[in-house]
Amino acid sequence: MKVYYASMTGNVRRFLSKTCVEALDISERPKPNEPFVLVTYTFGFGDIPAEVDAWLTHNYKLLRGVAVSGNRNWGDNYGIAGDKISRGYGVPLILKFEQAGNSEDVRLFKERLAIICATTN
Repeated sequence: MKVYYASMTGNVRRFLSKTCVEALDISERPKPNEPFVLVTYTFGFGDIPAEVDAWLTHNYKLLRGVAVSGNRNWGDNYGIAGDKISRGYGVPLILKFEQAGNSEDVRLFKERLAIICATTN
């Protein structure tokens, strides 16, 4: 299962480096040719980042799940971009993690990614 990501402040990139999962940055405009999971962040007061929205518009067909970084200081808006992507594209929200995540977040992400892999193939 491919993993694509967007990272504005580096939190998502740092999180993914802890997972040891190969991931491709959407800012390099990759074109998915197999099922994938997206890891992104929430922008502003709960928005999907514009770069993610634009990229998904052209690449959503193989999307199988989403994970999102956020900050709990935003209350109800914590990681809400993941909720919006999940609802908008009909895929599971596999994880919300704070900033660059912790070891439990890494464990959960890898576990849930494996489940998606197993159910996709």
